[in-house]
Amino acid sequence: MWGPLGVDITSDLAKGSRPGDTSISIPKLPCAPGAPENRDDGIDLPGSIMPRLPRFHPDPNSTLSGAPCHLWPAAWASLRKTTAILYLLLSSTTLSPTSGQAKIPLETVKLWADTFGGDLYDTVTKYSGSLLLQKNYKDVEPSLRIQEVDGLELVRKFSEDMETMLRRKVEAVKNLVEAAEEADLNHEFNESLVFDYYNSVLINERDANGNYVELGAEFVLESNAHFSNLMVNTSLSSVQLPTNVYNKDPDILNGVYMSEALNPVFVENFQRDPTLTWQYFGSSTGFFRIYPGIKWTPDENGVIAFDCRNRGWYIQAATSPKDVVIVVDTSGSMKGLRMTIAKHTISTILDTLGENDFVNIIAYNEYIHYIEPCFKGILVQADRDNREHFKQLVDELMVKGVGVVDQALGEAFQILTQFQAARQGSLCNQVIMLITDGAVEGYEPVFAKYNWPDRKVRVFTYLIGREVTFADRMKWIACNNKGYYTQISTLADAQENVMEYLHVLSRPMVITHDHDITWTEAYMDSKLFTSQAQSLPLLTTVAVPVFSKKNETRSHGILLGVAGSDVALRELMKLAPRYKLGVHGYAFLNTNNGYILSHPDLRPLYREGKKLKPKPNYNSVDLSEVEWEDRAEMLRTAMISGETGSLSMDVKVPLDKGKRVLFLTNDYFFTDISDTPFSLGVVLSQGHGEYIFLGNTSVEEGLHDLLHPDLTLASDWTYCITDIDPDHRKLSQLEAMVRFLTGEDPDLECDEELVREVLFDAVVTAPMEAYWTAVALNISEESERVADMAFLGTRAGLLRSSLFVGSEKVSDKKFLTPADEASMFTMDHFPLWYRQATEQPPGSFVFNLRLAEGPESPGELVVVTASTAVAVTVDKKTAIAAAVGIQLRLEFLQRMFWAATRQCSTVDGPCPSSCQDSDLDCFVIDNNGFILISERSQEMGRFLGEVDGALMTQMLSMGVFSRVTMYDYQAMCKPPNQHHSAARPLVSPISVLLTATRWLMHELLLFLLEWSAWGSRHVDRGAEAKAVFHHSHKHKKQGVLQPCDTEYPVFVHQRAVQEANGIIECGACQKIFVMQQIPNSNLLLLVTDHTCDCSIFPPVLQEATEVKLKSAHNTSVKCDRMRSQKLRRRPDSCHAFHPEESAQDCGGTSDTSASPPLLLLPVCAWLLPTQLLW
Repeated sequence: MWGPLGVDITSDLAKGSRPGDTSISIPKLPCAPGAPENRDDGIDLPGSIMPRLPRFHPDPNSTLSGAPCHLWPAAWASLRKTTAILYLLLSSTTLSPTSGQAKIPLETVKLWADTFGGDLYDTVTKYSGSLLLQKNYKDVEPSLRIQEVDGLELVRKFSEDMETMLRRKVEAVKNLVEAAEEADLNHEFNESLVFDYYNSVLINERDANGNYVELGAEFVLESNAHFSNLMVNTSLSSVQLPTNVYNKDPDILNGVYMSEALNPVFVENFQRDPTLTWQYFGSSTGFFRIYPGIKWTPDENGVIAFDCRNRGWYIQAATSPKDVVIVVDTSGSMKGLRMTIAKHTISTILDTLGENDFVNIIAYNEYIHYIEPCFKGILVQADRDNREHFKQLVDELMVKGVGVVDQALGEAFQILTQFQAARQGSLCNQVIMLITDGAVEGYEPVFAKYNWPDRKVRVFTYLIGREVTFADRMKWIACNNKGYYTQISTLADAQENVMEYLHVLSRPMVITHDHDITWTEAYMDSKLFTSQAQSLPLLTTVAVPVFSKKNETRSHGILLGVAGSDVALRELMKLAPRYKLGVHGYAFLNTNNGYILSHPDLRPLYREGKKLKPKPNYNSVDLSEVEWEDRAEMLRTAMISGETGSLSMDVKVPLDKGKRVLFLTNDYFFTDISDTPFSLGVVLSQGHGEYIFLGNTSVEEGLHDLLHPDLTLASDWTYCITDIDPDHRKLSQLEAMVRFLTGEDPDLECDEELVREVLFDAVVTAPMEAYWTAVALNISEESERVADMAFLGTRAGLLRSSLFVGSEKVSDKKFLTPADEASMFTMDHFPLWYRQATEQPPGSFVFNLRLAEGPESPGELVVVTASTAVAVTVDKKTAIAAAVGIQLRLEFLQRMFWAATRQCSTVDGPCPSSCQDSDLDCFVIDNNGFILISERSQEMGRFLGEVDGALMTQMLSMGVFSRVTMYDYQAMCKPPNQHHSAARPLVSPISVLLTATRWLMHELLLFLLEWSAWGSRHVDRGAEAKAVFHHSHKHKKQGVLQPCDTEYPVFVHQRAVQEANGIIECGACQKIFVMQQIPNSNLLLLVTDHTCDCSIFPPVLQEATEVKLKSAHNTSVKCDRMRSQKLRRRPDSCHAFHPEESAQDCGGTSDTSASPPLLLLPVCAWLLPTQLLW
């Protein structure tokens, strides 16, 4: 007699019961070692047709072994108490949970799986030629030498190479500094100088008569691959100025004229080191000389907002690290326009701070309060997150009461004193920024108590508004505390006046003539954002300050500007060649602050609609947020401290956009890069990742096999250096290697070790071309279409592929092309099909369902990729040599599967059931739970838990699958206050009115901006204020997404569980299922009962959820986290004071004027509700 799982219960009756007994002997299943036994003595008796809560009952005859008993609640007690309950469940006419349900014989399901697995293995081995490739490598094993990789030696070698490269960049910048300082020394200022120069915005522009406009002469531009294919001039530099800087101001003309001396130095540097990218000089007066010359394009508002003095490389090079306390007056006298300007001033100050600075903001009236209460009494690192957090809080400041400044100043001094005493913060400059309308008193005793006579804290004062009554007080405060005083009467004044404090802080460094070398965090090239460049490479900048050497101005410490050059991090990481790191290995860089400079898992861009945009915090991603398994931060601590060493970690590596995961044990090796704030890490995976193998072949034989048309090399890898000589830049890596080997081009430099590996792999894999050709020839036109192509890749980045059909019939045309990076060898990773194959058991294939992007079937799931790894073993050491695979047609796979499920065991007699039966469901899923084959095409490619939550829940409970929690600390989420529907705000007529009003006000404000442009002779005030307006409201137009932390589940089949079966109680019925491993693959066969409705189970989803802290307790946890200071390494140098610096140069009254409409504009912009403006 057959039970609900196809188990022959008559045999049990025969063994331990008399005929007619209602009991069935059920063997007691042992628990897994160490697993607790569930001893629930409750009994559920059938008899009610009301649905019950779901209960799980593993089948007593299940072959699942090693699963903990506590995962099966109540089942064991029921089975042990009485077997009569099971009998009643089988025979009850009241509930009839299994009445009419199909029997699923275990032997039949195993037969189906074995048949399908055997047929599948025969097909993929035949079409891929995997057995031939394994034999080829096996035959050469006696001539191979496998050696263990010395990780420490490797990381030291990479570090030395990187240090050499970066030193060349420093030397180039020092050449610019020397030339600029010498030119300034020999230049005498000429107030009436007339000089034409190449203005980056105006070059090649013509007027209505066809004549070149002033400062816009003809400037030859040519596309250059070395500069991202931008149009540049490598013979000359050009000069860019922001909109708010008058291009014929005497200071500008004299500076531009003086800096013409840099042109020959730019060219000589580039000729000496062709790997140099952008070189430039940013002047303290605001102009920016850039080489090679380039045309600059205004933004959509006609504004050039780029100001070199606001860039991180300029600010960091011009000043030493600083602790800053901003003290802002929020008394009633600051209402309206004054508060608007004060808020914009604070925001501008925050923009001048970087990761080496520390900051806090105190607001005061008759009381003092920290605008972030969590930061009370401390300074926090001025990283991007904290700066943006402060800006949001500043926007919310309200005015009321009477201003009492002495308490606020005293609080600011106490913070700075305590941090200095505790050796926290920057341990360099200490600064107080006082922002008020000038109605202050009682301040002198505070300075006498905390700052005199040493004056170790500089005080900068910003008088807000046009009132000058209190100007003398504000200037007195600044001049008596080694600071600087400015007056800010309009929004447009803030930028220039805030910048003055940087000049004061640079004085000590200028006087001592210490040319400190500054390296920045990673950033994206802003020049490429306005271009048609295809990629946005990450850069770091080396910057050095440029000083005036004139004796008569020595005590004033005049900073002329900053010289710098960009270094593409991609070029730097080429010095850690991918082939030396193994399949799963990689190299990465981080800064002294713990931020990632380069890492394969750094994702700086996100997609918003069809556009890729940089994430707001892309350059402040901490090492602990990428290597998040380093929970004790041992790796982070060692690297930031500049140590050399190693450690090991068990890690979970996400694959395939987070749908899959690899479990690896990685060895981390690390060291610092001398004379930089950077540290280098190298990661090797234990096992096959620890070994490389070396083989030899003749150049003649290798060259012959290199020239096969089906062979390509990893385009991102550096086999030969082709980016120095312009004649080489058009060569592919394969073409360059052939020229090198034939001696056709003796000037080519190639990686000889990598070239030897390629030659060896080319010889070993050459027979595959003939094999694939023979397979293709044996396929008749009438025969069934099985596979589109075969392919293989080797550890040297060599790739071969062969089509079995015409190229026009290939379903997945993106595969093995640059459009599908996951399938290619890149600088960051080996192909996905290669990486997955290496973690499969030897001889086993890994199958993945792919979304086809071809004209025949756009967006359809029609292709399955199957791949297997080929290993070599010498002296019990195993290394991965290659991976080989094919692309199968999905419809062929389906037909093969349905044919296999028509088989049945001879001992069973007539086939009791088939996957074609209407009451059975059959699935083929992969080891991560994704459906490859289903009777319903719309389910293929989806996660099983979405389709059948009950089944996935049961298999998780039984230990067939495990849920792995992964974390993403670079995610982008919708903020909670965003509307879910764009139509939602239009529900009421008021919303419609607000939308129309918003548009009208926006147009009116822009009109006022442009109409008010008459305000100054030297500065385009209207354009400047227009830029400020757009900038100050940019945060109100933020995109839908913002940075967040998320967690998400990944589901993994436990390989030890090769077969399982069970019963799922679904209220009024029971659902039975059988799972069987498909041999030689990562696939599973699932057979379930389709007649039982288990919709009471929720789906199991693979969705990411934001990690939030919501409760009152967690609010304090969040505060503690925000206050915590991660370990960082301070910059080596500090220039806080110099005895010769002049304290007399401490500012004066602003002479800036503006038109009435421009003055009224900020009031309108601020007082209007946000929803009316944007």
